Amino acid sequence: MSRTDDVVNGIKHMILSGELHPGERLPVEKELAETLGVSRGSLREGVRALSILGVLDTRQGDGTYVTGLDVSRLLAPMGFVVELQGEGQARHVHAIRRLLEAEAVRLAAYSITDEALAEAEALLAEAAHLLDTAPEEHERIIEIDIAFHRIIAAHTGNPVLAGMIEALAGRTVRERLWRSLREAGADRRTHEEHLAIWRALRDHDPDGARVRMANHLLGVEESLPSLDDEARPASDPAE
Repeated sequence: MSRTDDVVNGIKHMILSGELHPGERLPVEKELAETLGVSRGSLREGVRALSILGVLDTRQGDGTYVTGLDVSRLLAPMGFVVELQGEGQARHVHAIRRLLEAEAVRLAAYSITDEALAEAEALLAEAAHLLDTAPEEHERIIEIDIAFHRIIAAHTGNPVLAGMIEALAGRTVRERLWRSLREAGADRRTHEEHLAIWRALRDHDPDGARVRMANHLLGVEESLPSLDDEARPASDPAE
């Protein structure tokens, strides 16, 4: 095990044991290096690694702090791991997304607020308007798609589940936009499916919401084999 690993494990232990708390400033570099039994160079490498993971936040001229340990931030690197899997893994990624979001909408159906329903309804109304424009504003429609799913995740009452869904969002955006541009009628079908999901949420129907979300995402999933098999243009429209 490297000395950098010693730093990572040492600081992790300090947080888990309650010696360091969210938002608390770390001891000065010399003191912390002595406590962990490492050089200052190794300490800096470990701090950098934990900063990338969202555990620490180094503020220029002010020191290093433990972050709020927000679940979404801590799970964000998972999205990078998914990105590294390559295009051939798209169906696997979407299968996980389907499982997570079907459970998310089931949970949200119990507790989603009237305000959240109104916000989601306004997004869908905007999408309906955009679908009637020529040409369609695909990128804005995708933004609305993401915002709609994010509202649902935020009302699950499960921050870990919401964080995992958020971490996968970046990996699935490109596929959604590519499908939107290449498959005639895809945006309109997605909109109708979103409306069915919204109605189930409005009626606080967990089973209905779960089935409609699963069917919606299964349709997206089934469109992916051709995306994996066909060569994309040199310039990906989503990048």
